[in-house]
Amino acid sequence: MAMEKAAKIDEAIKKVKEGEKRKFVQSIDLIINIRNIDLKKPENKFSKDILLPHGRGKDIKVCVLSDNLEGGIRKHEIEGFASNKSAAKQFAKKYDFFLCEAPLMPLVGKILGRYLGPKGKMPKLIPPGRDPKNAIEDTMKSVRVNVRDAPTIQISVSSESMDDSQIKDNVERVIEEVRKSLPGKAQIKSMFIKTTMGKPVRIGGN
Repeated sequence: MAMEKAAKIDEAIKKVKEGEKRKFVQSIDLIINIRNIDLKKPENKFSKDILLPHGRGKDIKVCVLSDNLEGGIRKHEIEGFASNKSAAKQFAKKYDFFLCEAPLMPLVGKILGRYLGPKGKMPKLIPPGRDPKNAIEDTMKSVRVNVRDAPTIQISVSSESMDDSQIKDNVERVIEEVRKSLPGKAQIKSMFIKTTMGKPVRIGGN
């Protein structure tokens, strides 16, 4: 990333942190507006999990759907959601990310897909042969970018309690990964960062 762009990120982080303090630790959100993207075409929509160098600085709730792993949500529990729409909706809201073993994927899609899909929370497959603990740890340090119905991304990328350099690393990682995922002639139009309750501060764009 060009030094000029990096300097703008540094300045924006300082301005955001100088804002009004709250009685709780606020998240820092990154907002990216995209231009030249036709979201009426399904092929232009995308969803991507991005592993942040320093995590988000807060607890992320990860649910594991598995008949084999300790603490996992079992097959019979998933089947129970078929007759309890309210419980299924609450279950979808409760977690930030879902991981699933391959054998349960069809069942999860059939029963929970209607609740997880619209929220961009469809489960990631636990890679065969990989230590599930590592997959969970990576997921806890990740954010999910969804571009579906609007050409705007707004996601939490850090906590205001994190060091400026850590926040900058996270912001740069997300921008880099979004650029890689943009289809065709799509470009980043503008970018902002803000605290949960603060005003957006522009950090540049094309």
